[in-house]
Amino acid sequence: MLEKYHETSRGNIRYWVDLLPGNGPALIFLPGLTADHRLFDKQVDHFQGKYSLLVWDAPGHAASWPFELDFTLMDKAAWLGEILAAEGLDKPVIVGQSMGGYVGQAFAQMFPGRLAGFVSIDSAPLGREYVTALEIWLLKRMEPVYRHYPWKWLLKSGTNGVSTTEYGRKLMRDMMLTYDGDQERYARLSGHGFRMLAEAMEADLPYAIDCPALLICGTEDKAGSCKRYSRAWHKRAGIPLEWIEGAGHNANTDRPESVNVLIEGLVEAL
Repeated sequence: MLEKYHETSRGNIRYWVDLLPGNGPALIFLPGLTADHRLFDKQVDHFQGKYSLLVWDAPGHAASWPFELDFTLMDKAAWLGEILAAEGLDKPVIVGQSMGGYVGQAFAQMFPGRLAGFVSIDSAPLGREYVTALEIWLLKRMEPVYRHYPWKWLLKSGTNGVSTTEYGRKLMRDMMLTYDGDQERYARLSGHGFRMLAEAMEADLPYAIDCPALLICGTEDKAGSCKRYSRAWHKRAGIPLEWIEGAGHNANTDRPESVNVLIEGLVEAL
């Protein structure tokens, strides 16, 4: 994978790309909040040489720092659009985990008809009708929680709470250790992410997925209400939902083989 960067007015976004000749769909991997490109190592290993690949450190995360944390979810989707255009990646398949799935929905809203496919991994719908006013209120007020809790507690809960496997927990711990010694940055990054999400929900946009799509969720996902949201999304939008037995919130690290088969199935059917 070739490391590159994209300049914005708020900072540079680091991303990694491996382009293959031909017109097949590219896979765009978007990690969740506070995670980075390493979250998709098992997917990159599996798909490299089969499809063009791109994975980023989201703005403000890991190597995409320093970065001003005053942007919106739509800004994030727009920057992704600029990166894809710069790399000549038309009609890609976005694979978004948690916050990455929200970015994918914002991209679909901003660029209708641009996606060949969409895979949500332990994410949830952006539609206003899925969330309560209390949930939005809480999302806007998460930063102090991350600022005042002891870092050791955050590190433990942040790793054990998202994964059920030794590999997945170690990987999440390694990603969180990017912010070791700078809990203020971690709190600001987390708080900004949740506020950005709440504001996107309040915008009450359609966020329609106008391409073949798949919802993936771990049966042991205990992050927020992802399982409840996934069921509601499947029921209301009619998007197929696949459960990954024994996997937590980071299902693609807990059961990578199962997730890879599902992603490949969607891509091959395009």
